[in-house]
Amino acid sequence: MKLEEINHTSVKIEGGGEVIILNTGAVINPESEAMLQALHSRSIGGLRGHLNILAKRGSENFMKNFYVGYGHKSIGDCGSISIFVEGISILVAKAIQDWPLYSGQEASTRYIDFKIQPFKNPLGTKEGELILETSRTFYQDSMEPTIEHLKSQFPIQEGESQNTYEKAINARAFDALRGFLPAGATTNLAWHTNLRQAADKIMLLRHHPLKEARAVADTIEKALIEAFPNSFGHERFEKTEKYNENWMKNEYYFHNPNCREYKITQNNIDTTLLPKEILSSRPPKTELPRHLGEAGTIQFEFTLDFGSFRDLQRHRAVLQRMPLVTTDLGFEDWYLTEVPEKVKEKAILFLKEQKEKIEKLQVTIEEKQYYIAMGYKTSNRLTGSLPAILYLVELRATRFVHPTLRSLAKKMAQSLKDLFGSDGLVVHLDQEPDRFDIKRGEHDIVLK
Repeated sequence: MKLEEINHTSVKIEGGGEVIILNTGAVINPESEAMLQALHSRSIGGLRGHLNILAKRGSENFMKNFYVGYGHKSIGDCGSISIFVEGISILVAKAIQDWPLYSGQEASTRYIDFKIQPFKNPLGTKEGELILETSRTFYQDSMEPTIEHLKSQFPIQEGESQNTYEKAINARAFDALRGFLPAGATTNLAWHTNLRQAADKIMLLRHHPLKEARAVADTIEKALIEAFPNSFGHERFEKTEKYNENWMKNEYYFHNPNCREYKITQNNIDTTLLPKEILSSRPPKTELPRHLGEAGTIQFEFTLDFGSFRDLQRHRAVLQRMPLVTTDLGFEDWYLTEVPEKVKEKAILFLKEQKEKIEKLQVTIEEKQYYIAMGYKTSNRLTGSLPAILYLVELRATRFVHPTLRSLAKKMAQSLKDLFGSDGLVVHLDQEPDRFDIKRGEHDIVLK
């Protein structure tokens, strides 16, 4: 079969967007793969014998009876699928990725052309549209002056590639101006998961506070039922649905309007369970053994702009609450310091006027997020073991990371040194100073 002859399952999302279930063209599809592994767990006859059963009977009834019907959930772990969700808001992308076992990729604000990228307007009103389009206009009008300003601040050095330099400058400009884009800007993501995790995540996502997220959950489920009819369509239990609906509605988002400074809110790590030799002998780019997590956890609370939270959320090994995007905690100053003075003056007025318009919208605080610029600070709570936190801070404290997140990572790194340095902990940080580095221009994926 030729690639262009393969049919992929596609379902449109209500309100715009699309869900596509990738069909790899495999003879043994995810349902069959799951069946083979399940048979392997109950018989020592060997794979070849199970392949004969698959050839004669197929996997349809097996998956319908044992995975969905009898609730043997572990069978669903044995078949993996790829789901592509396109044209959804960044807010809903974060909701899908708010899952400890999420694997996948999301389009980066560094490589999207927001001159044409749609923005979600859940209100569907002219007032909402005006706020979003004003954000787009400011972003567009500020791009060229910001690029020229950055070139004057960071001129190309002898021996540096012009093409790489231009890419690095553009990336820096995109990083600076993304803070003025609304959280309702749309994006695409890929979600690679197994049959079980897809069903479990959808079970929660269909009760999300955002209507768009609920619509996306329903669409993903429809697409999966169409692609794998014997592995989805699980029975819904009323009490479970009500329970999930209640906590998702009232407890899903985290917002502390009094969160103004970085601090450690809990530290229950038992240092007697941290072998000094293991902490002190660890070489760079090497993770601590996972079992050290049994020593306990440490919890941080801090403010971070929503744009940078998106990168922080990639760390699935730590527990993070989903922050509510509001204007309560102010706008991150870094975004204003990166643009030329004339743009800064316009930006301050732009933010003031936009805030006033957003406050007048007759909509829930959850829906207001769509119209708020991603440079606004959010309150965050993060909890994790020492191995998980250490991996996070060492990765996010490099010069290639967005400066607002790098600043936070360095604070966390210092906290780890203060708390566990006497126990032998070594923290390996990027020793290069905070500076513009054209290597950022090499961090792209392009067809050749």
